[in-house]
Amino acid sequence: MYLTLKWIHVLAAVVALGTNLTYSIWLTKGSKSPDELLFTLRTIKILDDRMANPAYVLSLISGLGMVFVSGISIMTPWLLLSLILYTAVVIIGLGGYTPTLKHQITVVERGGGFSADYAALARRGQVLGIILGILVVSIIYLMVVKPPLWG
Repeated sequence: MYLTLKWIHVLAAVVALGTNLTYSIWLTKGSKSPDELLFTLRTIKILDDRMANPAYVLSLISGLGMVFVSGISIMTPWLLLSLILYTAVVIIGLGGYTPTLKHQITVVERGGGFSADYAALARRGQVLGIILGILVVSIIYLMVVKPPLWG
């Protein structure tokens, strides 16, 4: 059972982070015209809603399943820190990145794809995306290396 949960956990992490890593490529390619930009933003929203975010949820569920099956303490430092960082990812993603992406779509739909308003939103989305990427890569590091952080 543990190995099945681990396989699901790793697969979900690969799908989630892999999907997110494509967003900058999408945005670079889509920034050539307002029509391409709108298509790109809508596609990123679909990928986020239907692939990345469900994979992050599945990663949490399978990870907690591994904790339950293995009997490891949730207070193990690398695991506890991973869960704290995961909580930060959820807060920043749902509270910052997703609303920014929705607002970007709205601005472009209204014809403001190359406006100062859109540029500010794009910068915010880029910064949030970088922060989220660093947090997720940090979680993966903690999961793989399992460093003895304290105590």
